[in-house]
Amino acid sequence: MHIKGLIVSVLFGILPAACGSPQAADGQGASATAAQKTRLQGAGSTFDMPLFSKVFEAYQQQSGVQVNYQSIGSGGGVQQLTVKTVDFGATDFPMNDEQTKTAEAAGGPVVHVPVTMGAVAIGYNLPIDNLKLDGATLSGIYLGTITKWNDSQIAALNPGTKLPSTPIAVVHRSDGSGTTFILTSYLSAVSPEWKEKVGASGSIKWPAGIGAKGSEGLSGQVNNTPGGIGYFELSYAKEHNIKSALLKNAAGKFVEPSVDGAAAAGAGAAANMPPDLKAVFVNAPGDTSYPISGFSWIVVFKNQPDATKGKEIVDLLNYTVTQGQQFAATLYYAPLPKAVQDLDLKAIKSISVAGQQTTH
Repeated sequence: MHIKGLIVSVLFGILPAACGSPQAADGQGASATAAQKTRLQGAGSTFDMPLFSKVFEAYQQQSGVQVNYQSIGSGGGVQQLTVKTVDFGATDFPMNDEQTKTAEAAGGPVVHVPVTMGAVAIGYNLPIDNLKLDGATLSGIYLGTITKWNDSQIAALNPGTKLPSTPIAVVHRSDGSGTTFILTSYLSAVSPEWKEKVGASGSIKWPAGIGAKGSEGLSGQVNNTPGGIGYFELSYAKEHNIKSALLKNAAGKFVEPSVDGAAAAGAGAAANMPPDLKAVFVNAPGDTSYPISGFSWIVVFKNQPDATKGKEIVDLLNYTVTQGQQFAATLYYAPLPKAVQDLDLKAIKSISVAGQQTTH
């Protein structure tokens, strides 16, 4: 599947209206318009784009509802929801206090609905396989203190591998990014120096490297740069045939990014979800847990004033967290555990539509 920044959806009913069809003349056009479904607009996470492309297409085929989604980054998705440019945002970081207050002032409380779990691959462009890294080396690379691929710290993790002296070309996101939040949360968890100097956020002042916009841009930059290294949802690494590093997890095991690794990492979070569903589970325990994994959320206003559109948003959320999960694994995402699906359905029921509580 080719990943694009914008889903191209079918526009229902345009041709008859534009052409002045006989149906419109004899009154049947009115009934066709009445049968037409709502069009929903969403924006945000590039991490989610491969999954959303498939889920929203399948939902449109089932329901007739057109869902247009722009992968502009988590920060952009949150911002566009806040100013009501879109019906829903998608983000790989839970909204912080400042964002929440801004959104509440604009449209009331916001509901966070986890829609998937995924692994952030550390992709690299070198003529070697199975490169091993740990938290210390990865933080050193992104801090700019490790600058050559044959650095002694990297070599110590890869005995018997002939590492080139190629300069490390660090690539990071230039836009507000939930994938950045997941990565920097991990680095803050494993590196005191990173935590002190940089911290965890979707937008940071990068100590080293060059920026690229979106997961599409970042993975493309790594793919085209000898010695490059970057981070993106696993599906982007698979699509571009980019090699992914094996990372040392909390149990001391080197693991590759995978659906099973993300699921193992998220298992503990699923069992201990906070009431607002804003769980972060980087560097999770367990022999098979992949350490840079996380949830992604759809965020919507809890109070939906438009009866028609509000119902369609609720139906889309219900589909995404249940039936839509069937598409996750083949696209390199971890399906939501049943326990999280149940919590999602409860959160979705808290959404009011035109003043009425959701009943399904």
